[in-house]
Amino acid sequence: MTTSSPIPSRFKFTQKLIDQLPPHPKEARATEGEYTDTEVAGLKLLVSKSGRKFFYFRYTLNGQKRAAKLGEYGALALAEARKKALELRYQLDQGRDPQAEKTQAQAAPSFADFARQEYLPYARQHKRSADSDESKLRVHLLPRFGAQRLDTITTRDIQLYHGEIKTLRCPGTANRHLSLLSKLFKLALQWERVAKNPCQGVKKFRENNQRHRYLSQEEIQRMFRAMAMEPNQIVVAALKFLLLTGLRKEEALQARWAHVDLVRGTLFLPDTKSGKSRYVVLNPAALALLQEQAPRDENPFVFPGRIPGQALNNPHKGFKRILAAAGIENLRIHDLRHSFASLAVNAGATLYQVQHLLGHASAQTTQRYAHLTDGALREASGAVATLVTQATKEDPASKAPA
Repeated sequence: MTTSSPIPSRFKFTQKLIDQLPPHPKEARATEGEYTDTEVAGLKLLVSKSGRKFFYFRYTLNGQKRAAKLGEYGALALAEARKKALELRYQLDQGRDPQAEKTQAQAAPSFADFARQEYLPYARQHKRSADSDESKLRVHLLPRFGAQRLDTITTRDIQLYHGEIKTLRCPGTANRHLSLLSKLFKLALQWERVAKNPCQGVKKFRENNQRHRYLSQEEIQRMFRAMAMEPNQIVVAALKFLLLTGLRKEEALQARWAHVDLVRGTLFLPDTKSGKSRYVVLNPAALALLQEQAPRDENPFVFPGRIPGQALNNPHKGFKRILAAAGIENLRIHDLRHSFASLAVNAGATLYQVQHLLGHASAQTTQRYAHLTDGALREASGAVATLVTQATKEDPASKAPA
């Protein structure tokens, strides 16, 4: 082979000869000229009409001709191109499609597309917490991971996010986010959208389930004064209702007028955390609050949201404004439920009664409020001590001389 004669379409690739290859003729019907390496089977070099050169690996699988792009000559050296081609040839000899992983990666959806188009429809059919999942995704997870391809999210990404939520909120909230991510990726793995679940092996934070914050009567007075100044009175009504009933946030926010009986003074909850329905007995203050809420024809919810036909989504921002105005610190929305239980116990309710007021499935959960009965128990025990003391005093007549 001489440099003066045309280079044939099949030759042993060398850097010198590749550099000498001219651009593909502009008048040619094909957009590129193709050259074959005689040293590594399947290694091709395509030359464009502008003179750019690209390495390819061509092969046949199940009777179909396919090609894998290796890279552009210059950025990819000849030796590296041969190495890549041999690696693909080895996969082919093992009966594997050299482009299977690449095809799977290209088919992997973005986190946002999978969450909206596949996960949420599933959650709405199978999970009572679907609305809560949607809120977490919309407010936190989609802004963070939405644009990423699902299979590019790593275990380290999950760990960093888990830690950030713990810092911003609390360990329990961070663990709820981790559970959502774990379920989402578990389904993605089951539906063959990803090859592994990056949440596997990420440990949950230890939660301090004994942490309970109760509002004092003085704090309740300050909070109600601040509520009068809050511009969003729908949020105010929802928060007051939580304190007056001890309901869970989602139970109150999902309350519908069709389930309210103002005559009997009850609210029917068709779907609770325990999976069972129950009736909530409404006290006079809660009933008065409901009577002040004017039902809207276009919205079935007691506490309507800004979007027509939907419930109030999350009163968190309004709650924070109220706490700031009232000078109250270290209080969560869920603590309104704890405060209801505390007030009930202090008013003389038994733990059995509190269990049913809160809708706890077992008495064990209600035992967290047992210490609140210490005062009443101490008073009862004191009464017993008084009676015993009186009974054991020596009879004055017994000291008289015989």
